[in-house]
Amino acid sequence: MIDLTDARDNLENVNDRSRGSTNLMDSLDDLPPGIGTYEDFHTIDWLRDISRDRLRRRILQKKRSNSCLDKLKRAHDAWSGWLCVVCVGISAGIFAGLIDIGASWMTDLKEGICFEAFWLNKEQCCWGANYTTFDSEKGCLQWHQWPELFGAGGDKGTQYTIRYVMYVMWAMLFATLAAMFVRVFAPYACGSGIPEIKTILSGFIIRGYLGKWTLIIKSVCMMLAVSAGLSLGKEGPLVHVACCCGNIFSYLFPKYSKNEAKKREVLSAASAAGVSVAFGAPIGGVLFSLEEVSYYFPLKTLWRSFFCALTAAFILRSINPFGNDHLVMFYVDYNNPWHIVELIPFILIGAFGGIFGAIFIKFNIMWCRFRKNSKLGQYPITEVLIVTLITAVVAFPNPYTRMNTSELIKLLFSQCGPEDDMNLCDYYNRTYTDASSNVQIASIQDGVKTALWQLSLAVLFKLVITIFTFGIKVPAGLFIPSMAVGAMLGRIIGIAMEQIVLQLQNTPLDICTARQQCITPGLYAMVGAAAALGGVTRMTVSLVVIMFELTGGLQYIVPLMAATMTSKWVGDAFGKEGIYDAHIHLNGYPFLDSKSEFQHSTIAHDVMRPRRSEPPLSVITQDSMTVDDIETLLKETDHNGFPIVVSMESQYLVGFVLRRDLSLAIEEEVENLKGNAINNVEGIVSASPVYFSSNVPVTTSVRGGPSPLKLRKIIDLAPVTVTDQTPMETVVEMFRKLGLRQTLVTHNGRLLGIITKKDVLRHVAQLENQDPDSILFN
Repeated sequence: MIDLTDARDNLENVNDRSRGSTNLMDSLDDLPPGIGTYEDFHTIDWLRDISRDRLRRRILQKKRSNSCLDKLKRAHDAWSGWLCVVCVGISAGIFAGLIDIGASWMTDLKEGICFEAFWLNKEQCCWGANYTTFDSEKGCLQWHQWPELFGAGGDKGTQYTIRYVMYVMWAMLFATLAAMFVRVFAPYACGSGIPEIKTILSGFIIRGYLGKWTLIIKSVCMMLAVSAGLSLGKEGPLVHVACCCGNIFSYLFPKYSKNEAKKREVLSAASAAGVSVAFGAPIGGVLFSLEEVSYYFPLKTLWRSFFCALTAAFILRSINPFGNDHLVMFYVDYNNPWHIVELIPFILIGAFGGIFGAIFIKFNIMWCRFRKNSKLGQYPITEVLIVTLITAVVAFPNPYTRMNTSELIKLLFSQCGPEDDMNLCDYYNRTYTDASSNVQIASIQDGVKTALWQLSLAVLFKLVITIFTFGIKVPAGLFIPSMAVGAMLGRIIGIAMEQIVLQLQNTPLDICTARQQCITPGLYAMVGAAAALGGVTRMTVSLVVIMFELTGGLQYIVPLMAATMTSKWVGDAFGKEGIYDAHIHLNGYPFLDSKSEFQHSTIAHDVMRPRRSEPPLSVITQDSMTVDDIETLLKETDHNGFPIVVSMESQYLVGFVLRRDLSLAIEEEVENLKGNAINNVEGIVSASPVYFSSNVPVTTSVRGGPSPLKLRKIIDLAPVTVTDQTPMETVVEMFRKLGLRQTLVTHNGRLLGIITKKDVLRHVAQLENQDPDSILFN
């Protein structure tokens, strides 16, 4: 006979589950502040946060027809996202403009000063006034070089020594200030920031990493570090700066400040704005955010990222920090056609870029690991000063390592013209009939030969010193140093190709007509820059778009694509990780890469905890524990959450509760906490029973016993579960695609164990013969 009473009770329990899955969200305003939030160095629950946002929007939708105020709230909620990204774009553009201007001024300060207006750099000093005068030997008379100020006279040896000493002294001063500011005020302001941004966007919480002090100190120290002449760039850290702006502005909008998953949509848009202002490449910035850093990137985030990057680029263009009326940094003014035969050297350059990237990643990670595990890591300021001193002393004699790296790349990308008298343009018997026409191909002279060996030495020096520089405790980007190495190597190969083609004139292999310059060395430098950066970062689509936005050379997209893909293939042959992923693993960040594949045959039972040799899983029963039992459980364990079961005997799963939410709900020391169960509910004592179910018996209160504590509203009644025979390939995909913190393992409906993100990362590391204990995870 069928028991209808039991069937009705089961149906009510099912209905309670369906209603209770959003109980936390329904009553969030009635709960203590902090419930539903996360502690430092913890991962977020993407599913819960996204569900909370859906419910919030449904509530607004229902209230929309009630009054004009509700309609206004709905409208504000709709456009607040666009307003937030506009604010982020404006602030990112302003910060980028100020950083560019400040870095340019301090870099020129190592050479001299403008007496008439000390706040002007050399270019502004010489071209900013109508009374500027020039001398055939000294150049701009308004700009006073240090030898002149020290009264060196006409002795070239003394002048060179004074310039050398002042260059080193200013570099040491700038580096000292940068290292001290980072050490004292904002330790998170060091490095590139992109590995940490990737980790944060994947759902990890790092409090203070995107705070206001980090924003200020990183902006100031970025100018100091670049001006010191270190082999680093400010483009990578600009992504960190823009994300700091995004984090700060997100607190002005409740739907982002109270929801970590929604906040990451703003941070994704901010990272696009960072690349947009770094390179003047708004489209490339959006693709960079999508390809390289973002973990969750819905379509609306794509639109807002594009709008944010566009706003930032417009603000930067209005500030015009480069003074050339171009948004792009390295604008090329030539459009010489390239020949299909040149794909061979372009692919060769791509292979060199992949080899360079593999060498750099290997030795940089080795050095950073040595720094991390030795006493060197205890003296960050000393390390910065030693690297700066070596860089300044070695770099000054070579003009290609002495000059600002961005200026070097601009020089290498350019085409020799009639006004150029530098060594790089010293060709034999080259004539110019028209400044706008193609120049004639010609043989090199001693000036080019000198430039070639100086560039060769500069490539070796940049490679070695960048290995030791990337990772020191100052803001340090990698985009510009990598591009500089590739550009120098590309220019060398371009000049060699130019001379080969010259020797093949009037032969069946001749590809030139009318002695015009059919080989453009600047194009080879451009391709080399893309190849080197691709070899280090393993970017592809976004890198090609950034390069043609960076230079304005859209007609050269095929050579850039060929070199970039070759660079990635060659680099992947030596190791699959780019430099940012390698640093993520070095630092032990809990990042589960969505681009890698899990190709092992393990199952959930092999990974779940507890293991056979471990104590049983700590669980909470739905109606048979007291406040004292739960407080004891919290004191004796450090788990981040607890499964809730019907009873210890049955082990049938009811739900899951987070440790933080449970502690806030029963903490009796917290006073004036809204919704605090012990302080605000009369009769609650240590012996009070705790109920996580909807049916609470009344017999206890009637007989004069302690009042029960009802905590059903803080539990998740729909936790993600898998069976013990589920393949780990499926489990890993669930963690990647759903952004899970944990999943519960059952067998025939009974709870067996739990798999956390930390367990998955350790399992993957162990299968790849890595140290599973290197994962930094709370």
